[in-house]
Amino acid sequence: MKTYRILSCAADLLLRLLHGLALTEEERALLRACVVRHVEVCGDTWEIVVGTQTVMDDALIERIAAQVAANYQLSQVLIQQNLVALAPAVAPLWEQIVRDAAAGDAVLYHTLLQADYAVDGNVIRISAPGAFGAELFAQSSTAGRIEHAVRTHVGCACRVVCEESALSGALPSADWTPPAVPAAAPTKATPSAALARAAKNTKAKELPANVIMGRGVSGEARTLGVIEDEVKNVVLEGEVFDPQANQLKSGAYILTIKFADATNGISCKKFFSARGKTTQEEIDAEVERIIKAIGKGGAVRIQGKIEYDKFISDYVLFIDSMERRSVPQREDTAEEKRVELHAHTKMSALDAVVPPKVLVETAARWGWPAVAITDHGVVQAFPEAMNTARALAKKGIDIKIIYGMEGYLVDGEDDARAFHIIFLAKNKTGLYNLYKLVSLSHIRYFRGTKKRGRPRVPRAVLEQYREGIIVGSACEAGELIRGIVAGRPDAELEEMAKFYDFLEIQPIHNNDFLKFDDRFPMQTDEDLRDINRKVDELARKLGKPLIATCDVHFLNPEDAVYRAMIQKANGYRDAERQPPLYLRTTEEMLAEFDYLGAERAYECVVTNPRRIAEETERFLPIPDELYAPMVPGADREIQEMSYARARKLYGENLPKIVSDRLELELKPILRHGFAALYIIAQRLVKKSNDDGYLVGSRGSVGSSFVATMIGVTEVNPLPPHYRCPHCQYNRFIDDGSVGSGFDLPSEDCPVCGTPLIKDGHNIPFAVFLGFDGDKVPDIDLNFSGDYQPVAHKYTEVLFGKMNVFRAGTIAGLQDKNAYGYAMHYYEDQGEAKGRPYIEHMMRGCMGVKATTGQHAGGIMVVPRDMDVHYFTPIQRPANNMESDTLTTHFDYHSISERLVKLDILGHDDPTVIKMLEELTHRDPETIPFDDPATMSIFTSTDALGITPEDLGANMGTYGIPEFRTSFTQKMIDDSNPDCFADLVRISGFSHGTNVWLGNAQDLIKAGTSTLKDAISARDDIMNYLMQNGIEPLLSFKTMENVRKGRGIAPDVVEKLRAGGIPEWYIESCQKIKYLFPRAHATAYVMMGYRIAFCKVHYPLAYYAAYFSIRAAEFDANIISKGKDAVRAAIDALLAEAREHRGKLDNKKQDTLIVLQLAWEMYLRGFSCEPVDLYASDAEKFILHENSLLPPFTAIPGMGQKAAQAIVEARRDGRFISVEDLATRAHVPAPAIEVLRTHGCLDGMMESNQVELFA
Repeated sequence: MKTYRILSCAADLLLRLLHGLALTEEERALLRACVVRHVEVCGDTWEIVVGTQTVMDDALIERIAAQVAANYQLSQVLIQQNLVALAPAVAPLWEQIVRDAAAGDAVLYHTLLQADYAVDGNVIRISAPGAFGAELFAQSSTAGRIEHAVRTHVGCACRVVCEESALSGALPSADWTPPAVPAAAPTKATPSAALARAAKNTKAKELPANVIMGRGVSGEARTLGVIEDEVKNVVLEGEVFDPQANQLKSGAYILTIKFADATNGISCKKFFSARGKTTQEEIDAEVERIIKAIGKGGAVRIQGKIEYDKFISDYVLFIDSMERRSVPQREDTAEEKRVELHAHTKMSALDAVVPPKVLVETAARWGWPAVAITDHGVVQAFPEAMNTARALAKKGIDIKIIYGMEGYLVDGEDDARAFHIIFLAKNKTGLYNLYKLVSLSHIRYFRGTKKRGRPRVPRAVLEQYREGIIVGSACEAGELIRGIVAGRPDAELEEMAKFYDFLEIQPIHNNDFLKFDDRFPMQTDEDLRDINRKVDELARKLGKPLIATCDVHFLNPEDAVYRAMIQKANGYRDAERQPPLYLRTTEEMLAEFDYLGAERAYECVVTNPRRIAEETERFLPIPDELYAPMVPGADREIQEMSYARARKLYGENLPKIVSDRLELELKPILRHGFAALYIIAQRLVKKSNDDGYLVGSRGSVGSSFVATMIGVTEVNPLPPHYRCPHCQYNRFIDDGSVGSGFDLPSEDCPVCGTPLIKDGHNIPFAVFLGFDGDKVPDIDLNFSGDYQPVAHKYTEVLFGKMNVFRAGTIAGLQDKNAYGYAMHYYEDQGEAKGRPYIEHMMRGCMGVKATTGQHAGGIMVVPRDMDVHYFTPIQRPANNMESDTLTTHFDYHSISERLVKLDILGHDDPTVIKMLEELTHRDPETIPFDDPATMSIFTSTDALGITPEDLGANMGTYGIPEFRTSFTQKMIDDSNPDCFADLVRISGFSHGTNVWLGNAQDLIKAGTSTLKDAISARDDIMNYLMQNGIEPLLSFKTMENVRKGRGIAPDVVEKLRAGGIPEWYIESCQKIKYLFPRAHATAYVMMGYRIAFCKVHYPLAYYAAYFSIRAAEFDANIISKGKDAVRAAIDALLAEAREHRGKLDNKKQDTLIVLQLAWEMYLRGFSCEPVDLYASDAEKFILHENSLLPPFTAIPGMGQKAAQAIVEARRDGRFISVEDLATRAHVPAPAIEVLRTHGCLDGMMESNQVELFA
């Protein structure tokens, strides 16, 4: 009979085998410490081998054997004890135990190896190295991992205890020795300040300037491609990028960096923690220094050890040292330099990979006098090229940009064959005509699909707009070389050549594909040279300049792989066979054309291109100043409107604070010509208000008191104040004691007894137009989504149809697509590359134009007396020829300071407010902002008449804009807002970056700051600094730098300290990456507060409005079934979320939000009826006594068109059958089944046919 050995896989297997056996606590503890090493099974006989540190007596062993035999119907059970002494058993196996416990986590593995341990009986005590070690062990469940590994390797149970100890030695990879710090250093200092002190310390050991980490790299470099296993000491050369510092609760950092060389990539780690004399501030400063030193990436030599990390299932390099290395760059050393007249940038869609900035900078570094930009069919690189040239000019480097395009020439509008052609703008007239050609080619003559189509230029149209344009014959895809390749007669070729101002030739290997394609007669390199010789012959005969170009698509030879990746992903079968379309130096080009003879080669490479460059004038592709639309009398109108409204509110004799603010704003508005912008916005808002829709302001426009007075925004930026609507009495509270006028105590007018109006949010004007008032105003307005198309159409009425265009956008390849391109490219090549290498290579594809689009609500306005082509060409979004929309060809950011951009955005809040007004018959502008019941729902559920336990939340903010997400609800829990200003702060926190988490939240919890003192919006900084005596301009500049994530410079930090600004405030500023404007937050909260008021006082109307407009995931099949069905659906989603670590996909998350609000509605005593075929609306919920009647679209699967069709059809009478419904309403079969499932067709006959005799 065979014997089988069963290995144990459970920690408490022995106790499991003994179920049913009565044991004392002492016996149970003894058995729990035992480990079943294995069980020998032979028929109905078992032999159990047990590892133990304490001998069990014979009586216990007999009881164990008897119980196991009874439990498993065995004839015999033998128990064999193996006595284990834990300490000597663990010692030789400790490294293996640690390796198994670390489970591939290299940081945990090294930290455990460095830790001391001691065995006390069956307890192993591990001394965690410092706070970092203790935190790491706790987060990694290290004790449990060690216990499991000991059971596996030693064969007995133990208990592991991890205890923190003082650091006595260096931790792995933490070999940085900080400079000494002065004894009087502050206990709390910003990273920048600590870094500055370290730099000034003369005792600090100076490292070579090229050293980033460690003490320098020594040794011969290897390539990653030849390394296939762990290496204790290795030197690599390549590029680092994407540095990220993860700070643990202990203050320690794990710095991760990506590295790639020419063969592969690897993730790198470096560990930092405070120890010895090193302070936390110095560690912070060192990590900050390294992050800044690496920046976006660069060439380095790096030294360290490579180990496999099971946690990420890949090898990791643990850094010892890193230093910058210089990489030789190609240079043009010719005495007289060439000019490139045919170069593509990333704006040549999915074809070229050169950033315009890099192309211009390279040409300038090589000493070229000029370079041309000639993208395929577009001119979208012009703004970046212009800005680059202007930036170089400020450094004393001069380079001319020749603005051009490679177009697609056709002989007739319907001619299917297009030839490439080069256009170079010679002067401003040529630029205007080039823009006209771009517009016409995109709007009238675009042919093909959106992805593969071409914006074509008919020859007749080119003749019409040729003035000022230099025309070249282009590459092998031009009609001239195509004619030569096709063997056209010389006379025909001469006629073709006469059309062009210059004839173009290129390096022969650009056209290698002609040798490999059976459609062409070329077979050798000499055949390709003959093509160029023929072009040369025609140029000589006709007296045309012969121009040699590169047809640049990538900068350097090695960059061809990026273009190959893109082409491979877009279906090119021969993408790997890239022609050498890189930017060549003068010497390289002369060598390419030496077969023409030295003199002729010099002419076509240097002399002729430079002559063309000299013929082109210097000009800007877009104007250099703002051209605002003219509004006759705007200056007078804005002044009259502002003062008239101000006097109506504050009296004929305006208070000084009001008149001063008006003067402060009106002077720069009038001086810089911004009055028209204000008047335009006022007319748009007034039109919407007159049509019954409120408009919410966005951005910083609420910082302008003039905007408030003319009705553009309802946010009042003055300090908190009282004013009397009857006698205009007013009183301002400008000492900073109140954050919002809405929070002032209610008072009656001391003059006439009328209840005073409370207003004012203390927002400085500088936030909107800058300190000097010269920043072009960006007036963003939130219109109702229903009204947005009307507002857009109204701009055509105001300015003329051909003077308003949608703001164009350009979409380049981003991380996800670029990563996919790179990954699939190497997979197809059969090359295994690590993720860091793929991420490195994808960067060469990122930003390459994929398509175009339009801003969600941006409208660019051209003055009536000007043509849009003085600023930009125009096109259809994404080249969709079915669209009637016209957009700017340039990305709107490029021209936003030249043309006025109106942000007419669609938003749900004004739509909800409109529906609430219709349902409640209450003017939303009469809703008070100091209603106690409304304010209470931000901290309790009392005003809703339900308990937090029933609702499952401590507050009643479900469905309230700005406060309905779990993130903002957690903020509310942490901060306990008790006034309107607090709500504005929470809105600011939620929209900022690094403002709440790890910043204000920690300060408030620690008691260092209060909700009212913490920085929540950009205005807080300027106000706080000025209130504490800091000079206004410095306060403004500090605010601007902080809101943009630039932090505070060391010299400014010292000034703030000298001014008494507390250290915590400065540190908070240093952490911030983006700050929201208070005006924007205030406008959002005002809208949200109105909705909250209706939720409290008009509940059923509120739920109807919310579910109609904001609840796309409302499921009437569930919610109409009642309270229990809603609760069950919520519990199911919450259970699913728990299974996925608290995460749900977006659709399910939205569904959960709707269900929670429906649950709240049921708790408040309301209900939801089933959809009614004859009473329900198509899309809106209807109030029906104490319940809601949902619309047809509330049934999942019921479309808007079908719903509308049913409502229209039922006006002609009831449906006699399902067939009648389907016929009259044209409802498709799937929609019929949706209605049937919901119960809408209950009792209805299926057919129009009625049997009389059944």
